[in-house]
Amino acid sequence: MSSGNATARGGARPARQAERTAAARFGEQTGRNAAAEQDVDRSDEISVGVILGFPAEIAEELQRWRASFGDPLAEVVPAHITLVTTTPTSDWEATRQHVREVARCQSPFMVTIAGTGTFRPVSPVVFINVEAGFQDCVDLHNKLQRGPLERDLPFAYHPHVTIAHDVAPESLDEAETVLKNYKATFPVVSMGLYEHDADGIWQLREELDFGTETDNHAGTSCTDAAADTTNEGR
Repeated sequence: MSSGNATARGGARPARQAERTAAARFGEQTGRNAAAEQDVDRSDEISVGVILGFPAEIAEELQRWRASFGDPLAEVVPAHITLVTTTPTSDWEATRQHVREVARCQSPFMVTIAGTGTFRPVSPVVFINVEAGFQDCVDLHNKLQRGPLERDLPFAYHPHVTIAHDVAPESLDEAETVLKNYKATFPVVSMGLYEHDADGIWQLREELDFGTETDNHAGTSCTDAAADTTNEGR
């Protein structure tokens, strides 16, 4: 496995297909792809998350690296950037519409991940830094964590790509050293809305393309829509 530069080339469509392939693989590994299931009753509180997926070749390389450091989550969690971590919501429909609206008003952007960092000693995590696209991720997080997903977070949001979590200290040291020169650049054209199910497994509910207009929002500006979304759930 090489930790040299890895640049994903090509247009938005191949990248989107790759992201969906990774998300589908995640669903298959956990037993089912929830995006293909019919919606069930959402009257009870559920927990959701929103992530940015990676092109398949980059996700697979980082998955191999994560497994090499002894992280058991490497087999079930594809490489990703979290936008919204586990967040409870009591209104599934409002949550879905909120995330769809943020996606509609978002343009695709480029991401570069490079070098390593750690949350130690606060948390036993080593990650790859988000360089280009950092502020885009922060802005997306701020828009998403409103309305039905609004809550106080224990830590400030910091976009990153986890490559080792809760493993032996020497494995964390190895991850931080071995991948310090790693670099990859790729387009981000969509985000995934996940549900944390009763079995503790993340299930993909929808993969939402950025900047996609719908009949429901024809003629509605993103400025107006963002203002409406901000007031939801307050």
